[in-house]
Amino acid sequence: MAELTFRDADPADIAIIISLSHAGDARGKDTPPLDPATLSDPRYRAAFDDISADPNHRLIVAEKAGEVVGTIQISIIPGMPRFGMKRGLLENVHIRADQRGSGLGTEMVTWAIERCREAGCGMIQLTSNKLRLDAHRFYEKLGFSKSHEGFKLML
Repeated sequence: MAELTFRDADPADIAIIISLSHAGDARGKDTPPLDPATLSDPRYRAAFDDISADPNHRLIVAEKAGEVVGTIQISIIPGMPRFGMKRGLLENVHIRADQRGSGLGTEMVTWAIERCREAGCGMIQLTSNKLRLDAHRFYEKLGFSKSHEGFKLML
């Protein structure tokens, strides 16, 4: 497997995290270009600060040879069902396009699964846009199953 290092993101990583997220947009070629001027929008920093302040959330960057090539957010969610079982939620999972298919995504998600296990989670869940069929195959290869239908309500 490729050699990645993982670390908690810092404010200097905000632009690359947003860029990676944008590059993974499910609209593909129909995705509007990312306006570089928006990368300094203070709402990104406010969100970063909220995530960083909560011990149940981690915003991670994956580096290869000192260069950020991936990002993932790990959230630990306490719950009542299954005798109070904790769940890990993986969000904003992205590997730079030129690094896909190299095993880096597998390494990153496997690392995140281990962090959830260490936190006492009994389950890990994530969502993936219905249009991202390659991502669905990737998650199924890692043992995830399509067990529920997801819903979103934009406010």
